[in-house]
Amino acid sequence: MGEQAYRLTEAIRLLPRNLWDSVFRQGVPTTDQERSEAVFGNFFLHVHPVKVHENTLRFGYTLALGLISFYLFLILVGSGVLLMFYYVPSTDLAYQSMKDIEFTVSFGMVLRNIHRWAAHAMVITVFLHMWRVFATGAYKVPREFNWVIGICLLVLTLLLSFTGYLLPWDQLAFWAITVGTSIVSYVPGIGEDLRYLILGGNVVGQSALLRFYVLHCVVLPLFMGVLIGIHFWRIRMDGGLSRPSREEGDEAES
Repeated sequence: MGEQAYRLTEAIRLLPRNLWDSVFRQGVPTTDQERSEAVFGNFFLHVHPVKVHENTLRFGYTLALGLISFYLFLILVGSGVLLMFYYVPSTDLAYQSMKDIEFTVSFGMVLRNIHRWAAHAMVITVFLHMWRVFATGAYKVPREFNWVIGICLLVLTLLLSFTGYLLPWDQLAFWAITVGTSIVSYVPGIGEDLRYLILGGNVVGQSALLRFYVLHCVVLPLFMGVLIGIHFWRIRMDGGLSRPSREEGDEAES
């Protein structure tokens, strides 16, 4: 009985250490090889390449626009989830719920403005990021596939902004979506069917609000999260961020 109690006590004492060792299988790395092994063995660090060129770390080259866009997406997800606790996707209650968020919920005005301004900022930073990639030729071999992923992310960013426009259910949102979906109806051949599919009917009503709500809160963020993961993974697989083609003491990058 005493031996069993000792073993149990020893197992409890070693539990924190065993859990730590099961997550971090190596100690603090001190050499380049140990650092590389630590990166390979860590799920989160494995997203980044083991080694990066020093020029890719220069703020003046990338302006950190990609990371800023990603951080804004995380802010939008976090603030959007909090807003979902108070918003009601109903034509009778949507506008009132938005007013309750602004004037009744504690820090509701701050929360809504964080979500709104982060959305505006993300559209701007994604555009600037795409422009930077194009201007520096970072879309060329072997990064063509990641350029296509970036274009898809830009389209999803615009769709997220568009679908979120209807949710306040005020006059500005109603007529903006009415005009936007009317433009869609002019697509040759499938315009009217596409507009009907988007709105769930012929008018901007309850079906349209519910579809825009589901697209904005579930479908588009899931697609965007998957593509962001692929985007980061491709950066790693393509040898890290692109860098200037010629630097002092460096050969021109092929």
